[in-house]
Amino acid sequence: MSGTKLSTQEHEHGTVFAPKFGADGLVSAVVLDSHSREVLVVAFMNADAIAATRESGNVTFWSRSRRKLWMKGETSGNVLKVEQILVDCDQDALVIYAQPAGPTCHTGARSCFYRQLDPSASDEVALAPVGGPDSR
Repeated sequence: MSGTKLSTQEHEHGTVFAPKFGADGLVSAVVLDSHSREVLVVAFMNADAIAATRESGNVTFWSRSRRKLWMKGETSGNVLKVEQILVDCDQDALVIYAQPAGPTCHTGARSCFYRQLDPSASDEVALAPVGGPDSR
């Protein structure tokens, strides 16, 4: 990753990969299933996580709670194999298309996004499974 200071034009339209990390040193990463295009997980990456992902080909994040790198699936075997990484216009977010080797969510669900919000319901009953009660 480049440490070179880029103009806005170079940053937004050039070929240099120079992520704009937030004050916490992180960028957002949205991971989608490369075949179904389903959103699997949203997490954060620092420079080391991006480097590890590029080197290994498996999605690696920065765990804010554990304060360390974690490769998705490092204990379960349910890795996310990178197929494509997209960088947004100002380089402060990534979209990663990956092939999951099993459930992505720590709950055992295929995706971390297995519930939907009913905007008209009270908070006490606002969440329901996506696609019905058997969709997990």
